[in-house]
Amino acid sequence: MTSTYDDAVALDRADPLAPFRAEFLMGDDPVAYLDGNSLGRPPLRTLERVEQTLRHEWGGRLIRSWEEGWLDLPEQVGDRLAAACLGAAPGQTVIAESTSVNIFKLLHAGCDLRPGRDEIVATDSDFPTDRYLVESVAGSRGMTVRWLRPNIVEGVTESSLREVLSERTALVLLSHVDYRSGAMLDVRMLTALVHEVGALAAWDLCHSAGVVPLALDADAVDLAVGCTYKYLNAGPGAPAFLYVAAQHLGSVRQPITGWWSSADRFAMGPTYEADPSIRAMLSGTAYVPGIVAVDASVSLVAEAGIEAIRTKAVALTDLCVELVDAWLVPHGFEVASPRDAARRGGHVTIQGDRSREVSAAMYAAKVVPDFRNPDMIRLGLSPLTTSYAELWRALDVTRGIVEAL
Repeated sequence: MTSTYDDAVALDRADPLAPFRAEFLMGDDPVAYLDGNSLGRPPLRTLERVEQTLRHEWGGRLIRSWEEGWLDLPEQVGDRLAAACLGAAPGQTVIAESTSVNIFKLLHAGCDLRPGRDEIVATDSDFPTDRYLVESVAGSRGMTVRWLRPNIVEGVTESSLREVLSERTALVLLSHVDYRSGAMLDVRMLTALVHEVGALAAWDLCHSAGVVPLALDADAVDLAVGCTYKYLNAGPGAPAFLYVAAQHLGSVRQPITGWWSSADRFAMGPTYEADPSIRAMLSGTAYVPGIVAVDASVSLVAEAGIEAIRTKAVALTDLCVELVDAWLVPHGFEVASPRDAARRGGHVTIQGDRSREVSAAMYAAKVVPDFRNPDMIRLGLSPLTTSYAELWRALDVTRGIVEAL
């Protein structure tokens, strides 16, 4: 029997994370926001923290604020993010620049750590930025790209990865959670396969950070990058994070050698000498408002607990799959995400010939999904802000739309 609206309300009443909705600026528009895996809602504490930084630290203390705390923000906030949701010890994570810039850095840094090898492995269906940068970096270094072609729901498998790995492989770049289907890969197993041939494993965590527990240290991940404006709710264009395993610090080098990564940034010396710590991965002057927004937002994840967030993400996506099966599949749609919750991230994707038309109608009805070419509607369920009743109402509206087409 399909869950009713009353069932959804009952789930909300029993939800231990329900009080966190009051921590966000919600408003009454839209009716349902199912795009939290592209841009999370604004936490009230983040708005307050950014205003404090602008009005009092910048406005009141001016240049003195650098010495009074701003200088160390990239590493300090990186450590707090790592503790909250990355499973990483201090000293390996910084907040810096965009995801794209950080992937560029990690690709070059990883290849430099494996000299003499001339191949990069990546997937041909990954997010465009990842693919474009892999092609660009490989081209500039005279390297070859070995493209994986995974099934959208199954993802990269042990056998498919083994087929492209060799002693020529320098680095493998994979996304933990597929941006289209939500398919989640086995980080530990695939990283171990990469290490068997002596290569490095780099992971894009954009669709898992803040919604799926990670264990970067325990899984022996070499390099990782992720954004902070999705499940971490740090705001549009918020700076990304970058992780380098402790074993590589001291030897890792990156191509954008700005003054913030130098061993003594205020020496203003004639030549560049990289800092031996994670600061070696920084480049230009830190964007303070963005980093404090990350800090405030990450504190919410830390308070809620990543395991509790994951538990609710599973329950939300399970309910979503149930309602899609009951209401949308009979009208020509299908679930384009793993049905096994253990293999699924925080979003569910539905697929059908009329997806573009349905997505536009959902927007008009103030239900905000995320359309992905050519025929996918992605439903992002952010556990700290999405209620079960909100999800039920959204799919009920969508049911009415597809029935009327």
